[in-house]
Amino acid sequence: MRKKLLLAVAAAATAIAIVPAAAGASKDEAITMVKKAVAAIKTDGADKTYPLISDKAGPFVKDDLYVVVYQLDGKVLAHGANAKFIGKDMIEAQDVDGKLYVKERVELAGKQPSFWQDYKFVNPVSKKVEPKEMYCERVDNTAVCAGVYKL
Repeated sequence: MRKKLLLAVAAAATAIAIVPAAAGASKDEAITMVKKAVAAIKTDGADKTYPLISDKAGPFVKDDLYVVVYQLDGKVLAHGANAKFIGKDMIEAQDVDGKLYVKERVELAGKQPSFWQDYKFVNPVSKKVEPKEMYCERVDNTAVCAGVYKL
């Protein structure tokens, strides 16, 4: 009996040891980050919050998790991973499979207060195109989003 217990403990320790230390953000973390951004926008206003969202060292960016804000016409208002997108109309942006992910995202935001969306995007940590799930909440005429990369 003791030998079986020791083997089980050793197996569990080995399984824990092979989990990558830099595992990506969880869906719960994405939801929490979006809710935090939405609360800041509602409390402090967009003019104060959008620069914080777009600051890579700010409170709305953590490893591969970051917030993006889209106007419902597809214009990027804030982007935690790539400031070059801010102010750009991304309505025609396609992922590697040709999916018009921004168009779909803003259409979904126009129909429901919150949702998850699947697409593919470059992971800012790995620099590789990976499957991603984006959680979004509508705030007035915007979609506030954060996503997780699927392993």
